[in-house]
Order: sequence, then structure tokens, then C-alpha cells
Amino acid sequence: MLPFAAPLQTGGGFLYWAIIFFVLAIVAAAVGARGVAGISMEIARIFVLIFIILAVVALLL
Repeated sequence: MLPFAAPLQTGGGFLYWAIIFFVLAIVAAAVGARGVAGISMEIARIFVLIFIILAVVALLL
């Protein structure tokens, strides 16, 4: 009997890290660290864009 294969997960790590950086940005903005909040939001935005691109490529292939 063959073991069941896990479903293909593409870009899940990017979405996870995007959420982490988004939460970090919200916390940093709440305590007044605008520089950290801005950098965290940019990193989160980049990870979300990478996730979307990988998701679209995975759906097309």
C-alpha cells in the first residue's frame, strides 16, 4: 500500500511570513516605531506579491 502524498503547497511560507511581518508592523505602529512599521509593511507586501505570483503560476501549470 502506498502512503498518501501530501497536497502540493506552493508559497505557503511566503504567506505565513507576510502575516508575521504585518502583525509586527501593526505592533510597531502602535508603540510609535514608524521606521520599523514601514519596513515591516514593505517586507509583508513583497511576500504577499511573491505568494500571489506563485499561486497563479501553480494554478496555470
